Amino acid sequence: MTAKEYLSQVWRVDRMVGAKLEQVKTLHSLAEKAAATISKTPRSPSPNIHRMEDIIVKIVDLETEINGDIERLVDLRRDIVTAIKGTVDTDHQVLLELRYLAFMSWGEIAREMRYSKSRIFEIHRDALDNIKIPAPTQKTVVKVLES
Repeated sequence: MTAKEYLSQVWRVDRMVGAKLEQVKTLHSLAEKAAATISKTPRSPSPNIHRMEDIIVKIVDLETEINGDIERLVDLRRDIVTAIKGTVDTDHQVLLELRYLAFMSWGEIAREMRYSKSRIFEIHRDALDNIKIPAPTQKTVVKVLES
C-alpha cells in the first residue's frame, strides 16, 4: 500500500459511514410511513403484520454496522495522526492533516498555508516520500478483511 492509499482510507471510511447514516434516515422515514399506513388503512386480505418489525430490525442491524465502522474510523484516524506526527517537517504535518484528515481541497490548502498550488504539490510529494506507513497489525488485517 502506498502512503497516499494509506492516508486516503479515512476519507473512504468517512464517506461510507455517511452513506450508511443516510440509509438509516431513509429506513426511519419508511418506519414512520409504515406506522401511518398500518393505523389509517383498512386491512388488506393478506397484510404483512411484520412490516414494521422488519424495518426496525433492518435499522438496528444497520446502526450496529455503523457503530463498528465508526470505531474503525476512530482507530484509523488515530493511527494516521500518529504516522503524520512521525514526519519531521511541520509543513508536511500541516499539509497531510489538512488534506487527509480535514479533507480540504488543494486550493484551500494553498490559501491556508500561504503557498502556491505548485509549491503545495511539491510539499505533498516530499511528505508522502517521508511518511512511514506502520506495518499492519493483526487487528488492522482483520478490519481490512472484514470491509
